[in-house]
Formats: sequence, structure tokens, C-alpha cells
Amino acid sequence: MYRLASILLHDDDESKDIVHDVFARLLVEPVELHEDTAQSYLLSSVRNRCLNVIRNRKIHEQVHRYLLLSEDLEQTSPLEFEHELEVLRAGIDTLFPPICREVIQLHFSEGLTFREIAERLGVSERTIYKHLRNALEQLRQTLRNAEQ
Repeated sequence: MYRLASILLHDDDESKDIVHDVFARLLVEPVELHEDTAQSYLLSSVRNRCLNVIRNRKIHEQVHRYLLLSEDLEQTSPLEFEHELEVLRAGIDTLFPPICREVIQLHFSEGLTFREIAERLGVSERTIYKHLRNALEQLRQTLRNAEQ
């Protein structure tokens, strides 16, 4: 179990924590394991926890990148900032498909989470993430074009 976690995470301490968490959870929430399924259950539990850690790492990296982007915005002059803001507002109005525009507005203007937006629009959270990513890419392209 430790070896699997170590291969997936490339971090010895975190791998030990994952294995420990799996056993700790078994103590808190006992699961009836048979001899023939115990190994696969434990390995699957370790794999799933590792995938969650990897997903969380990616989210933290994305947040870090956005924070770096916001620091860059702070270094721009007020006139440049206003111009970029105008370009962004115009870009939001032209987002395609229209659901991208709606997702951007719900997430950034109203501060809704992906789950809340998904419930409101009747789609999955993954779909919301894809539309948000698509909208942000379109807006980045709009800003690049405006700079040229």
C-alpha cells in the first residue's frame, strides 16, 4: 500500500499519511472484508486517496497561478487596468456558447461555487468547470488581441 502511494505521489511522508488514513478509517468505520477482497479494497482505498491528493494539488497550483496573475494586475497603472477591464467586459458579452457567459457571471459576480452553479443550471460540476475553463481561455485570447 505504501509503495503504491509512493509511486503515485512521489512523497514519502504523504504516502505514509495516506496508508495511515486508510487504516484509521477502517477503525472508525469498520468494513467487512473477506480474505479474497481485502487486498483489492485496501489498494483501491489508497489509490483513491492518492488521486484526491493529486486533484487537490492541481487545484492549489491553479489558485497559486491566479494569485500570481492578480499580483501582475496590481502592478499595472490605473489607466491600463481600466482599459483591460473594459476589454474584459466586452469580451464577456461575446463569450460563446452563451452558457460560458452565464457561468462566468454566476461564479465571479455572484460568487457561486461550481456545485451551486451546476444545481442552478441543471448540469454537472464537471460541465461547469469545462465551461469556465473555456470562458477564461476566450477572455485570455481577447486580452492578448487587445494588447497587440
